[in-house]
Amino acid sequence: MSTPTDTDHRSPGAGQHRAGQPDRRNIPDREFEAAWAHWHAAHERHRADPHGFLAVTHLHWLDAAPARLDGAPGTWSIEDDAVRLVLGAGERVLCDGQEVNPGGAGATLVLGPIPEREGLTLRVEDAGAGHTVIELAKRGGRYVVRPRHPLNPLLTGYRGTPAYAPTAEYSIKGIFIPFAEPRPTTVGAAVEGIHHVYEAPGEIRFRLHGEDLSLTAFNGHVPGTLTVLFTDATSGKTTYAANRSLTVPAPGADGTVSLDFNRAVNLPCAYTDLATCPLPPAENRLPVAIEAGEQIPYERQDAS
Repeated sequence: MSTPTDTDHRSPGAGQHRAGQPDRRNIPDREFEAAWAHWHAAHERHRADPHGFLAVTHLHWLDAAPARLDGAPGTWSIEDDAVRLVLGAGERVLCDGQEVNPGGAGATLVLGPIPEREGLTLRVEDAGAGHTVIELAKRGGRYVVRPRHPLNPLLTGYRGTPAYAPTAEYSIKGIFIPFAEPRPTTVGAAVEGIHHVYEAPGEIRFRLHGEDLSLTAFNGHVPGTLTVLFTDATSGKTTYAANRSLTVPAPGADGTVSLDFNRAVNLPCAYTDLATCPLPPAENRLPVAIEAGEQIPYERQDAS
């Protein structure tokens, strides 16, 4: 396989500008910018979903002791790796569209077991104020409950996310090198005390700013795609300190991949302390500055 080159989108000899000819190296690629703007607008709409992570109002870790939770009806506990929800008189919850406590006298619901990094949702109708979605998930081997409401101030006050202006300099080619066997990789989390384990099928090698670099890749949400978590020399300065994420399209037959760092995005922990986002593996701390993609959210800037 060939070694990826430091793609800066100049044709051979472009560094030798001829007198009398216009220098087009710094002329913006309008089509490239328009494609990025369309993508980012769609990403922002998804982020601002009425029951997305900006709508999370509380973060509750469950254990064996029954407990009532702010923002969620009933009493919650763990029993035999499943969650037991006991609803009292008048407490109503919808599960898969069905009323759990139809007579209103009380009911008990057993949910799970739920696999790691998966979850389910319950719905609670709120008269005149939309409805609450109760997320039940397993993260780091523990059950977590997160109510989500469309009137959460973080969501209603959301102003969008600042980002670097897109530039072709950071849309480059790399090569995917698969491991002999996928490697279980343990990483930390935005919340202390838990860890995430992901399967890494290989690494991506590329060249940028004159340096040979690599990133351990995890399997993406869409089969065949890859996800990389990383930090770089901008982290904690102009971009969020803990992590950013980049989705990489499926490698070509020769292992070639496209890395468009203009589409590097923040994870939920960049906006709220009620998130359990994974941190990058140590080898994904890049020594160069990736001045592309999303920057520190306004919410974190305002709090500093």
